[in-house]
Amino acid sequence: MTPAERYRASFPPVEEFAVEGLDVLDVPLHSAFLVDSPAHAGGSGLGYGATREEARTGALGEMAEMALSARALSARPRVQASYAELVRQEGRDRVADPRTLALEAGSPYDEDRPLQWLPMTRWSDAGTVWVPAELVASGPADLPGDPPPAGWLTTVVTNGQGAGFDVDRAVAHALLEVLQRDGNATAFRAMDRGVVLDLGGLRDPDACALLDRLAAAGIEVLVKLASTAFGVVDVYAVGCSRDGSEPVPVMATACGEAAHPDRDTAVRKALFEFAAARSRKAFMHGPLDRVAAATPPGYLDAWLAGHPPERLVEEDRALEAMLGWTRQGTAALVDQLRGTVLSRRETVPLTDLPTWAGGDLLGTLTGRLAAEGLDVLVDVHRSDGEAVAAKVLVPGLEVETMSYGRIGERGVRRLLERGDPLVAVGPDPGGWARVHLTADAHERLGGPAWFDRSGAAARVGPLYALYREPGRHVAATAGAAR
Repeated sequence: MTPAERYRASFPPVEEFAVEGLDVLDVPLHSAFLVDSPAHAGGSGLGYGATREEARTGALGEMAEMALSARALSARPRVQASYAELVRQEGRDRVADPRTLALEAGSPYDEDRPLQWLPMTRWSDAGTVWVPAELVASGPADLPGDPPPAGWLTTVVTNGQGAGFDVDRAVAHALLEVLQRDGNATAFRAMDRGVVLDLGGLRDPDACALLDRLAAAGIEVLVKLASTAFGVVDVYAVGCSRDGSEPVPVMATACGEAAHPDRDTAVRKALFEFAAARSRKAFMHGPLDRVAAATPPGYLDAWLAGHPPERLVEEDRALEAMLGWTRQGTAALVDQLRGTVLSRRETVPLTDLPTWAGGDLLGTLTGRLAAEGLDVLVDVHRSDGEAVAAKVLVPGLEVETMSYGRIGERGVRRLLERGDPLVAVGPDPGGWARVHLTADAHERLGGPAWFDRSGAAARVGPLYALYREPGRHVAATAGAAR
C-alpha cells in the first residue's frame, strides 16, 4: 500500500479530494477530513507536495495528527494541582516548570496557582514528566470539561505535532516543527529581518523545477533565513505576482516554512508549501463561489452544514483581521508587506548554510538539543492501524511571542542581542509585562526581564492575520453575513 492508503486504513471512512483550479500554478493541494463518529471526534488536514500522492499523504498525515490527539487526550484524566504541590509529590525532575515553557509575559502565574496536568515521556530516559495540559494539547477538542480555577495559562496551539508509521518518524517530524517555530518566533512576519537567500547552488531537482514554474508564472519568490540554531536550517518562502494578478488577493500573503539539518531539504519544503499556500489561502478564506468551483459537488454545502462558523472561530481577533484583508485588493495587501515580509536587507548564500549527510534524523536532532542541555518530551498517540502521531515539547524553546506574548529567557536574550526595544532587563521601563523566569534564568540574564506587549501589538498591527487564521470558510461565511 502507498503511505496514503496506509493512513486511510488506520481510520474510519475519510472524505478526501484534490483542490484544483484556484491558482495558475496548481501545485497539488489535497483535503482530507474525518466525519465525527464514536471512534473519532473528527480531524482535518490540507497537504501539498511535488506530486498528487505526496499532497494526499500530507493531508492524511495532518488529519491523523489532529484526530489522534483529540481521541487520546479528551479521554485522559487530568491531575489538578499547583506546581509546588506536584513537585512535592513527584519530585522536581518529574514536573516541567511552567516558567521554562514560554508563558505569556505579565500573566498571573506563581508556583501555587492550581493547574491541570498531563503526563509526557522524557525521550532520553523514558521517565514520566508532568506538563500543564494546555501545553500538551493541540486543539480545544483535546481539553473537554472545565479549566482550572484561574483558567488556562495560554491559548492551545498546534505546535509540535507529527505523524508517520513508526514512533521515531512521528517524533522527528514533530520536533522539526518545534525547532522551526522557535527559530522564527521573532524573526519573520512583523519581525522580518530581511535576510534573503541566494539560491545559487541549490541541487534539489523538484525545488529547481518549481522555481522555474514560479518565474514563468510571473511570481517572485524570496526564500529567507530565520535561524541556523542547533545546526538546523530554518527558512521561509514568501512572495507574490509581479503584476498583482492573484485571482484572490489574500494569496499574496502566502508563506511556506521549513526546518531541517539539510539546506536543500529545508528550501524544497518551504518552496512547495509557499506555492501550495497560495491555493490554501484562497480555499480557506476566499469567496465561496471560487471554493465551490475548486472542490467536488456538494462538499461546501456539507461542510458548512456540519461545521457552523461558531465552532471554528477560536479567536475573534483572527477573524476580524482576516475579514479586514478580504476587503482589500492585492496592491493594498502587498503594500502592507513591503517593509517586513517582502523586505530585502541582507543576502546570505545558500551554500554557506549547513548540510546533512542523512542517517538517524531523530538521533541527530535530540543529540544536538541534549548537547545544549535541553530535554525532549513526547506524547505518542496510536491509531487502530499503522498510523502514529506524536506531540513534542522542548522546555526552553519558544513559540507565539508576537501573537500571545509568550516569551522566556531564550526570546529575551535573542531580542537583546538584536538590540530590539521590545525587551529590557532590570527595572520596569514603565508598565511593561514581566517575563516569567526561573531563578537560574533571572541570574543568567542579570535581573528581571520585561516585554513591551503594547509595543509588540503595535509592531504586528494589521499583520495579525499572518499569525492566526480562522477555520475553513469562516471568513467568507462571516463576511457574507455582514
